[in-house]
Order: sequence, then C-alpha cells, then structure tokens
Amino acid sequence: MAQQAIVADNLMYRYGQLVAVDHISFNVAEGEILGFLGPNGAGKTTTVGMLTGQLRPKAGKATLLGMDVARQPEAVQAQIGVCFEIANLYEQMTGIENLKLFAQLFGVKNFDAQALLQRVGLDSRGKDRVAGYSKGMKQRLMVARALVNQPRILFLDEPTEGLDPVSAEAIRNLILEEKRRGVTVFLTTHDMLEADKLSDRVAFINQGEIAALDTPHNLKQRYGKRMVKAQVAAADGQLENREITLDTTETAAALQTLFSQEQVVTIHSEEASLEDIFIQVTGRGLA
Repeated sequence: MAQQAIVADNLMYRYGQLVAVDHISFNVAEGEILGFLGPNGAGKTTTVGMLTGQLRPKAGKATLLGMDVARQPEAVQAQIGVCFEIANLYEQMTGIENLKLFAQLFGVKNFDAQALLQRVGLDSRGKDRVAGYSKGMKQRLMVARALVNQPRILFLDEPTEGLDPVSAEAIRNLILEEKRRGVTVFLTTHDMLEADKLSDRVAFINQGEIAALDTPHNLKQRYGKRMVKAQVAAADGQLENREITLDTTETAAALQTLFSQEQVVTIHSEEASLEDIFIQVTGRGLA
C-alpha cells in the first residue's frame, strides 16, 4: 500500500471574516496525481499556500512526507517543487542562469542545467535571456525550475493555462514522467479536461469546501449519464439531433427504433465530462 505523501487534516484559513478554506481533509498517496479543481476564488491557491508553508493554517494541520509543514517548513520545502501560474522568473538572466541560481539556493551539487532544459524542450534557448521567451517557453522554464531539486512532491498551478498545443503537451508529458518516477503531483486547475487527462483522482473544491473526491471514472459513473448522440436526415434534408441514454432498460429498444425508422448520418457515444459533474455537484459553473 502506497504511503501518504500529503495529509490535510481539517485545514482552515480565513482572510479577515472571509473563510477561504473551510476545514477540509484529504490525503494524496506517493506517486499519485491529484487534480484539485474549482473556479477562481474557490480556495485552491489558499490550500496550496498552507500545504507548501507559505500560509499558516488558522486551524488544522498539513503533513507532507510525515513532516508538519507549520513546524518544519524548511525541511518540507527542500522536498517539494512549486510552479505558479504567474511567471516569476529573472528575465534579464538566461534560462541556464535561472536554473543554476535555484540549484545554488537548494544546494544541489553537480547540477546539469542543460539536461533539464532538454527535458522541457528549451535546450537550444538556454543561453538566451528569458525576457525574449514566449509565454509557453517561460512556463516550461518554470516547470523545469520546479524540478531543480528533484522534488518528491510537485505543486503545479494551472501549468498549461493559455499555452499553445505543443507547449501544453510537452508539460503534460513531463508531469507523467515525474509520476512514473514516483513523484506526487498536486495539480490545481479549473480546466476539467486537463485534469481528466492527467489525474488519478480529482477533488472538487467549491466555496472553500471539498464537494467531491474520487477517480474521474467513479465520479462519471456516480453522477454522469452515458449517451448516444446521433444526427439524422429529416424529410426536408436538414439534420436533426437525437439523444438516447445508455444503461437503461429502454436503451436497446430506443437504438433499434433509431436505426429502423430514421436515416442515421452520424452517431457517437458520449459520457458526462468532469465539468458537467462539477456543475451537478456544486450547482455552479467554473467561470
């Protein structure tokens, strides 16, 4: 059985009278990717702040790798890597210089910046100033920087937000490589499709509370409906849409009727998305 890399026990944080995180509890196993999903203002960033030692909980306790984050922040931070959504790089330095600076801060010896740049597809731009990088290149450099100390836990905040498809895919592949290496990944995002692709389990956070936590498959089975969607040719030549719910006692008869009485042009199956389920569970969208 995998050990727990992250244990959140009754965590609470408030800004004045506003409760941003309301006594939440969850575990993340070693080598697991947890998608922490919710709209802006739901409490995602505050939760990460408490887990990484940037914010001290008003109540509850965060434990990483068996260490109390509030009592052993330096020991915890030596074992984690953090990549924020907003770039905070030294833009007048080169990519290599940015990575080497952080390697020095972490006390990493025999550090190979070029090899790490190669992993994120920036090996040909390592000697260029970061000011000349595109948004996608800066994001890949930030992910590389989060890996400088070979962390056992990786915190990623919207790692592919606004990136071109090539840059986004490069970061996804890197996340999966780290998982295979045994790294725990805590992925905060409001992109449900991204989370579905990467996460072993997902947690829905809404108004500071955990509304649901399970595997994407189990959430879809519990809350979602599988459908068959078809387009049929009407008598006037226009296309009309038909929907049939799967997994019911009427499904077989409905499909037989569709093919025997309609001229089917296209047909495909579709399951509920995580965004559909989030709206069903919380009563609100992600905007």
